[in-house]
Amino acid sequence: MKKFPQKRWWLLLPLLVVGLGLYGSLRPKKTEARYYTLQVTKDNIQSNVLSTGVAQPQDRVEIKPPVAGRIEQVLVREGQFLSKGQVLAYMSSAERALLLDTARAQNKDEVPYWETLYKPIPIVAPLDGILIKRSAEPGQTVSVGDAMLVMSNHLIVNAQVDETDLGRIQVGQPAVITLDAYPDMPIDAVVDRIAYEAQTVNNVTVYNVDVLPKKVPPVMRSGMTANVNFITAQKTGVLVLPFESILRDNGRSSVLVPDPRDPRKVVSKEIQTGLSDGQKVEVVSGLKEGDVVKVAMVDLGDGPDPIPPWDRKAKK
Repeated sequence: MKKFPQKRWWLLLPLLVVGLGLYGSLRPKKTEARYYTLQVTKDNIQSNVLSTGVAQPQDRVEIKPPVAGRIEQVLVREGQFLSKGQVLAYMSSAERALLLDTARAQNKDEVPYWETLYKPIPIVAPLDGILIKRSAEPGQTVSVGDAMLVMSNHLIVNAQVDETDLGRIQVGQPAVITLDAYPDMPIDAVVDRIAYEAQTVNNVTVYNVDVLPKKVPPVMRSGMTANVNFITAQKTGVLVLPFESILRDNGRSSVLVPDPRDPRKVVSKEIQTGLSDGQKVEVVSGLKEGDVVKVAMVDLGDGPDPIPPWDRKAKK
């Protein structure tokens, strides 16, 4: 039998080393799962329906002159609160304005006589409210159809609610208004009216819902964009967990807890959940305050340490 030359073994040895190195680098590596540990705590929670809307008058009243003529005085300003029957302005009819202009041109001494003989016409407030628009100034000529002043008895927010959420909204329900111009000034409010007729906005069916502030802040203006948070349910002092810590399968909810036989491992435990606000979930049964729950870490590939699922946005 012919023996293999010993020199050829030395020639194949470097190829064998390289091959073993490639095999080791390409071979799938087993990575041990890492978990974030948290405890079940008590907190307040509420479920919401979010919507956007626009601040507008609840009852918008345009005040128009009873006759054509000229404005003599305007006694109010925009934003001023008015009482029903309060005199807002004085105007002259076209005939009185012509008479006074003629007297001033011919004999100024006769002007007080004619002003006393023919009194100006008072314009009064038809209701209690706030003046939101002033379109008339002294000396301006107006006709019967011109809106000199515009009043509102109360500012509201008209919000558009998707038809899929309408079943969770009802009259008298609490809500919180946040104006885009003043995001740090939440306004407590209630649902005042729900429209019976739908509208289609961008191929989506919505219903207009009037939200009435309990107290209108001085900074609120008609036409402001607002966000409305309809509070559909709320609980205080209940057990909660982060939304991402709950595992869901076929309508059942569960969490990962340490294995009693080997704390390094985890096992699944079924629980019953309740309210959710999108960030926290109420734990109705299956866990008690202080129980430890394990949550798989998320490796984004941009650092050596994985992070909890709820910290993804912060890390990005």
